[in-house]
Amino acid sequence: MSANPPSLLRSAGSISIATAMSRVLGLARDQVQSYYFGAGFVTDAFLAAFRIPNLMRDLFAEGALSSAFVPTFTAIRTKDGEEAAWRLARRIMSVLLVVLGALSLAIFLGAPAIMHVYAAGFSPEKLDLAIRMTRILSPFLLAVALASVAMGVLNTFGRFFVPALAPASLNVAAILGMILLPPALAGAGLHTGLSLAIGAMVGGLLQFGVQVPGLRALGFRFRWEWSPRDPGVVRIAALMLPATLGQAATQINFLVDTWLASRYGNGPITWLSLAFRLIQLPIGLFGVALGMANLARVSRDAATGDKEALRTNLAAALRAAALFALPATAGLVALREPIVRLLFEHGRFDAASTRGTAAALLCYAIGLYAYAVTKIQVPTFYALGDTRLPVIGSTSAVAAKLAANALFVAMLPAMGIDPFLGLALSTSIAAWTNFSILAVGLKRKAGALTGRGVVRATLSMAALSLLMGVTCWALHAALSQVLPGEDVARAALKLGVTVAAGGAVTLVGARLLGVPEARDIVARLAALAKLRRRA
Repeated sequence: MSANPPSLLRSAGSISIATAMSRVLGLARDQVQSYYFGAGFVTDAFLAAFRIPNLMRDLFAEGALSSAFVPTFTAIRTKDGEEAAWRLARRIMSVLLVVLGALSLAIFLGAPAIMHVYAAGFSPEKLDLAIRMTRILSPFLLAVALASVAMGVLNTFGRFFVPALAPASLNVAAILGMILLPPALAGAGLHTGLSLAIGAMVGGLLQFGVQVPGLRALGFRFRWEWSPRDPGVVRIAALMLPATLGQAATQINFLVDTWLASRYGNGPITWLSLAFRLIQLPIGLFGVALGMANLARVSRDAATGDKEALRTNLAAALRAAALFALPATAGLVALREPIVRLLFEHGRFDAASTRGTAAALLCYAIGLYAYAVTKIQVPTFYALGDTRLPVIGSTSAVAAKLAANALFVAMLPAMGIDPFLGLALSTSIAAWTNFSILAVGLKRKAGALTGRGVVRATLSMAALSLLMGVTCWALHAALSQVLPGEDVARAALKLGVTVAAGGAVTLVGARLLGVPEARDIVARLAALAKLRRRA
């Protein structure tokens, strides 16, 4: 191979560590939210309100903007030097301030109309709260778009940790908002649930702010440069339009799910959101981390025209995705109820909410691998300058989602199954549809990955993951007999032992099966153990 796969893992590893910290704080945020507000009136209103700016963030900021900005910035820096790259960064930030500032104002003014359509099933009181939350969150998109540009610059220079850690500021601000703001809001005669929106908005601003020192250390200084016709800005805009469509599948799915779930009473919106949060943990740790690290590498390969190196780096990312995502799927399926019970069943979050969230988690987990690999596939297409296939894949996924929704909404109630579960299951079907189309297209665009062990590693990890999942289920059941009861300490002990055993089975099994990335991980763990013994 022409490239060294462990280099990809080291880059992804720094992202994963930072992302792990952020996602753990995200789970803590959900726990605090569930404890104080349960799963119903307030949380449903907040999630509906937050989905509007969050959707646009994923489409325009962390999705399309990142995929378009990083290859363009990398190419200009490679060919024209750093000063030209800094000029592009200043100009794209200036354009974002104007365009997204106007869009934020439109969201603020149009919040009532948006919510009357989007959350039509809400009661008048719940709808009013959602409207007020939407207005508070309206500048969120602008803040995270600037944060996305900062992340792209830092990643291009090989700085991954701080940008990946930046979302943690959102979770910290949200947690502090829920704890500290309700008394002040109540004293002012305002709904205490507004603390959720205020905390999230402050966190969005902090996501950009924590990256500013890193930009300054690299030599970047922002000043107003209004040049919307700059070739680099035009190229980013040209890439973003199809990229937005290419990223749209998941976001349209969320919109459809929220619109339908708002008709099923209090709870389903929150259950679906918490279940997908748990799916996002491995996606963020492995899929997004590998995708970000791979994007920086394949962008360089594309800029220099080195297709062989590009295929090697892509193969390493796909093998690593199989190593991490498939066991995560098996673990979440086998341990879904114990995980949800330990994390969320406290305060106002009851056993019925645990069952609803765990059932949704099962349906979402079916698509986890496809989600994770798509995070690698889509940016690779944009690094190669191809925006057509991601649009085709995304559009097909939306069509599959809508068709599956129509089928499940009609079929599941007759089978005695809660219809909201069809929303999660159809999302997984959409993920696999997108993945399949992109896989075929990427083979044609980048060339076959024959001889790089991708198929072998994926099939090996699928079989191993099935074994690991059965082992985890049996071990947890046995521990429940030995340690009956579901208090936090015993539940955490049983789950911790089971997860550790599952991780050991996966790592040892993958090493024996000859997955290259597992060999690298074992070697690094051995080196760390040796250093500790010397210390």
